[in-house]
Amino acid sequence: MARVGLIVAILVVVALLIGVVGLAVWDPPAPSAQIEKTIPNERFQR
Repeated sequence: MARVGLIVAILVVVALLIGVVGLAVWDPPAPSAQIEKTIPNERFQR
């Protein structure tokens, strides 16, 4: 049973490493449409 736990732990670590490397090398595209929002002054406290 300990061997199964070790294999699962190794698989989880490998999956996390793949995710981190994937996010590190991924070049997401810039937004294609410009978004412009007007925020009322009442939302900000002075």
